[in-house]
Amino acid sequence: QVQLVESGGGSVQAGGSLTLSCAASGYIYNNYCMGWFRQAPGKEREGVAAISTTGGRTWYARSVSSRFTISKDNAKNTRYLQMNSLKPKDTAIYSCAAGSCLFRYGMLASVSPNKDFWGQGTQVTVSS
Repeated sequence: QVQLVESGGGSVQAGGSLTLSCAASGYIYNNYCMGWFRQAPGKEREGVAAISTTGGRTWYARSVSSRFTISKDNAKNTRYLQMNSLKPKDTAIYSCAAGSCLFRYGMLASVSPNKDFWGQGTQVTVSS
């Protein structure tokens, strides 16, 4: 059973924008933190952004913090990743995942994904 469904990837030129969506079952949406991860060819997967179950806390990787915004729509059980000012180095497969919130000094620091709660991944390609 598919728990997380992503959409919104594509190809854009540098400086462009894309919005990724991650629709989740109600159980996952209401009980788990959700994060966006990406993996570029030949590189390890890295966390990009995370949001708490209530949406009150967010976290961003330093490389995207001024350009990406994570948000949620409770009516649609969907979380979004708005990506602005895209750069070629943002090219990767982006995946959403749900799991436990990780905190550091009281602030959301990332998500520890549950191995069963991953989306299928969506390709984002940014050309120069």
